Amino acid sequence: MGFFYSVLCMTDLIFTERELVQSLKEYIQAQESKLETVKNWANKLDVLTRTSTSDPEGFLAHPVNAYKLVKRLNTEWSELESLVLHDPSDGFISNISMHRQYFPDAEDEMGAAKALMRLQDTYHLDSESFSKGKLPGVRYNAFLTVDDCFDMGKTAYNENDYYHSVLWMQQALRQMDAGEESKTSKAEVLDYLSYSVYRMGDLPRAIELTRRLLSIDPSHQRAGGNLRYFEQLLSKELREKGHDEQEPADEKPIQLGTYERPKDYLPEREIYESLCRGEGVKMTSRRLSRLFCRYQDGNRNPRLLLKPMKEEDEWDNPHIVRYLEVLSDEEIEKIKELAKPRLARATVRDPKTGVLITAHYRVSKSAWLEAEEDPVIARVNQRIEDVTALSVDTAELLQVANYGVGGQYEPHYDFSRKDEPEAFKSLGTGNRVATYLNYMSDVEAGGATVFPDFGAAIKPRKGTAVFWYNLFRSGEGDYRTRHAACPVLVGSKWVSNKWFHERGQEFRRPCGLTEVD
Repeated sequence: MGFFYSVLCMTDLIFTERELVQSLKEYIQAQESKLETVKNWANKLDVLTRTSTSDPEGFLAHPVNAYKLVKRLNTEWSELESLVLHDPSDGFISNISMHRQYFPDAEDEMGAAKALMRLQDTYHLDSESFSKGKLPGVRYNAFLTVDDCFDMGKTAYNENDYYHSVLWMQQALRQMDAGEESKTSKAEVLDYLSYSVYRMGDLPRAIELTRRLLSIDPSHQRAGGNLRYFEQLLSKELREKGHDEQEPADEKPIQLGTYERPKDYLPEREIYESLCRGEGVKMTSRRLSRLFCRYQDGNRNPRLLLKPMKEEDEWDNPHIVRYLEVLSDEEIEKIKELAKPRLARATVRDPKTGVLITAHYRVSKSAWLEAEEDPVIARVNQRIEDVTALSVDTAELLQVANYGVGGQYEPHYDFSRKDEPEAFKSLGTGNRVATYLNYMSDVEAGGATVFPDFGAAIKPRKGTAVFWYNLFRSGEGDYRTRHAACPVLVGSKWVSNKWFHERGQEFRRPCGLTEVD
């Protein structure tokens, strides 16, 4: 279902959960003595939902709250349903059964867990920061229990992601050792942790953890076999290195930097993520001196003569500008209202076929709005045309996107390259010559638009828009414009895009004489 792709879609779950809590409380009143355990659960959720429904987007802005909401509705409410299922005539059973078809599923829970891990990697946050809710800009407290941490680690383990499995199992163990109660046993955590540590190549620590497991559960057959295997491997390694004695296990707790994070498919991963953290931005004093602000009248456009647009330079080369006060709060709310019923998993265009497909590197929900649907959309389109002096007649529809838990779009080009001749062929309007991006919300933390090639990071500011050309005047692609939407750490990110195509711009942006004009 992809609930976690969009914060807006998850706000409906907040109210659904509130309704279920109320139904559950009525059920408890009818069978108080029989359902004392259920009543305690309902009271806990009642407090939580009163907070969450008072400010759904603010509550879900904290990624831990979003993850735990998905987890509760996929796992914990199911356990509660099983507890009372023997009485199908009860109103609560009817209510929860009716809502179940709209609940998040196992895929949603796994996706939300992966989103937390993505945030952990991008913003260099250790598991304890998430567990204790220590995130920048949060308005609500949110904590992860031992069982939550264990489930996070298990999700990673089942995906053969032993790096994150180690981090989360270690956090579960840390909270257990501190005395926190849980349904999960310490032996279970050590079982997963010891094997994951082994898969990360740390034999001494794997042996130490396995011995600790056997001290708790001496009859654990797999642990006994693993211990013998690990000891044999370590002895072989020591002999090959010419050592006689086993190296002692590292006593330091496992942290983010203990093991090297495995490399993946994205070559500029480190540069991209450092820019998302605000590190490595290549804004020099010399470059800054070349940036100005001005009033933009769109080449003396009549609609802008009396009230020109405020324009700021964000970057000198390639030239990126930001327009201020381009959308009012009323216009933003109307656009969101129109988009909400149509929000669906955002897609990318297959470079070989030109067909729209979903991709793991784009995590958001989007909708496309036509000018004929509402005067607000027509007015916004006209405003975009006026300020850019480009024709919207051949531009794509206004795309509205909402980024949910860890929502992102990894580095990509907006234009099609020479090896992608089919990318926009079906549109019949040529390549994407320029990108216009409206920011429709502020974001408490994360969510910047970054350009890894030249080290720029542009932060979302509600009511503003940024604009850049993807192609040189010659029609050649400007490969420097490869950009990304950083994962949203705290908040809900709303944007709307307008992509201009080559056809229709011949006299508005004439061709240049050289390849890089």
